[in-house]
Amino acid sequence: MNGAAPEQKRTWTTGTAPGIFPLLGHGIALYRRPLAFLNSLPAHGDLVEIRLGPRRAWMVCHPELAHEVLMDPHTFDKGGPLYDRLGKLMGDGLVTCQQSAHRDRRRLLQPAFRPSHAAAYTELVAEEAESVCEGWQTGRPVPVTEAMMTLTTRVISRVLLSDSLDDPTAAQVRDCLADVVRGLFVRTVVPIDALFRLPTPANRRYRRALARLHAVIDAVIAERRRGTARDDVLGTLLASAHGDGGAPARTDQEIHDHLITLLLTGAETSALSLAAAFSLLARHPEAEQRLHAELDAVLPGGRRPRPDDLPDLVRTRCVVSETLRHSSPGWLFTRVATRETELAGCRLPAGATVLYSPYLLHHDLSSFPDPERFDPDRWLPGRPTAAQRRAMMPFSAGNRKCLGDEFAMVEITVALATIAGRLRLRHLPGYAARPPRPAITLGPRSLVMVREPRAHGLSQTSSSSAPLPRRAVRTRQAPESRSAGDHSVDNA
Repeated sequence: MNGAAPEQKRTWTTGTAPGIFPLLGHGIALYRRPLAFLNSLPAHGDLVEIRLGPRRAWMVCHPELAHEVLMDPHTFDKGGPLYDRLGKLMGDGLVTCQQSAHRDRRRLLQPAFRPSHAAAYTELVAEEAESVCEGWQTGRPVPVTEAMMTLTTRVISRVLLSDSLDDPTAAQVRDCLADVVRGLFVRTVVPIDALFRLPTPANRRYRRALARLHAVIDAVIAERRRGTARDDVLGTLLASAHGDGGAPARTDQEIHDHLITLLLTGAETSALSLAAAFSLLARHPEAEQRLHAELDAVLPGGRRPRPDDLPDLVRTRCVVSETLRHSSPGWLFTRVATRETELAGCRLPAGATVLYSPYLLHHDLSSFPDPERFDPDRWLPGRPTAAQRRAMMPFSAGNRKCLGDEFAMVEITVALATIAGRLRLRHLPGYAARPPRPAITLGPRSLVMVREPRAHGLSQTSSSSAPLPRRAVRTRQAPESRSAGDHSVDNA
């Protein structure tokens, strides 16, 4: 007779969030104090009913329920107010397409974002990171968020379009993306179309930004058709337009939608992650010292990172992973039930909106003790528990996991190493951390810091700050780091 105790099935709890406003639902709370509102929900259950405008919706408040939703994309498909709005911007691209069309579109775009390709982008990222910080003067203010948006827009545009965007156009795209993500959020939490047809300054700014983004992409496609084929994502898409090898032909609209999707998702989230990392490091000098010690050892003299340096940047990647846990830019996503189903013992009708929040899951006390504390050492080799790896989903999970999750991790890691290897950023006098301005993504949108020089060399730090040996990196770091960054902002 087997003496093992039978596994007990968890009993889930459900409830309804208080404070429903007529017509607006919980949209006011989500807009004015989004993180406080999210943090209040687990007290009401593992699955909590809320209102998005007049629409009923259910928020998942436990990592296991989130995995149940994300691992069953046929029952919980892309949809809901977020993707309704994104569809008007991105068309029927990889982010917004239904599950039935997903495999074909992912297969088309996957080759450019395989891990082996992501490592090859190291030089590109390091070059752009050097360029963006070379004009910063010691003791002078630096517009960090703007600079990181410039960096990531240049990187993703080169991956997608080679050198088709000149500097002024890339700057326009950067500014348009910022206006779009702010406008998308309020349209998601208060999905009442009549409000957004009013000729307010915010509505006009949003429409202008959309029109400009679409015009830039149309112009690039038209120019490429008249010119020489290039080995980039646009080149792959244009080659697929003929439907060679039995694959379906791509229309100009499909190509346009794919580029808009990848441009939006590839610039904003990485930029906000980098800005958040510099802000958090400035407020946590011990973590910053450990990072600098590793960079001094792996990249002596502040040299550029190379692909073969990536396995040795253990603490650097830990800083990135902890930033994504502590301040994940992708913070709120929706799914739609394709049929009547049960979740956490609650019957959901077909068409029900289900939400999950990486921010909420990453600040779950049962998974991450002291969740508000910024502690990159959580992600050192061998440290994360199975529960922590499972709860960590800044880039989603399942077969709709981000196409570019490893690319994003390489991009942020290399950019952080390149810049932090040369200089230190400090907050302005009187700085106080404030709740982030709500948008489709969350992060420090107008962060300004001061450049300070830093001396290189391990003698500045204690021996406990020394980088891990290379052997530990190669034999133990890779599996843990993949789990810490194994899912991307919900864009695939």
